[in-house]
Amino acid sequence: MKFIISLILTILLSFVACLYFPWWSIAIVAFIVAALIPQRPGKAFLTAFLALLLLWGGLSFWISYKNEHILAHKISLLVLKMDSPYLLILCTALIGALVAGFAALSGSYLRKGNA
Repeated sequence: MKFIISLILTILLSFVACLYFPWWSIAIVAFIVAALIPQRPGKAFLTAFLALLLLWGGLSFWISYKNEHILAHKISLLVLKMDSPYLLILCTALIGALVAGFAALSGSYLRKGNA
C-alpha cells in the first residue's frame, strides 16, 4: 500500500512542482516523499523511478503527439543522430526517472539513518 501511495504522491507533487519550479524540482519531491513514507531503499528507488518514468514519458508522448512529433523528429536528429522521436521520449523519461530514483534513494537512506 505504501508503494501505491508513494507512487501517486510522487506523480502528483512532481507534476505540480514542474508547473512552478525548474525541472529538477522532481528530485526534491522524490526526496521528501521517500523521507516521509518509510520504505526500504530499493523500493523507494523503484517507486520514484516508476513514477517519473510514467509521468515524463506520458507527458512527453502527449505533447509530441499533439504536434505530430514535428519537434521530436528534429531534436532526435540533433541529439541522437537518428530520426526516432519515440527513442527521444524514452530518453527523456529515463533521465527524469533516474533523477527521481536517486533522490528517493537518498531520502530513504536519510530516514534509515535517523531511525
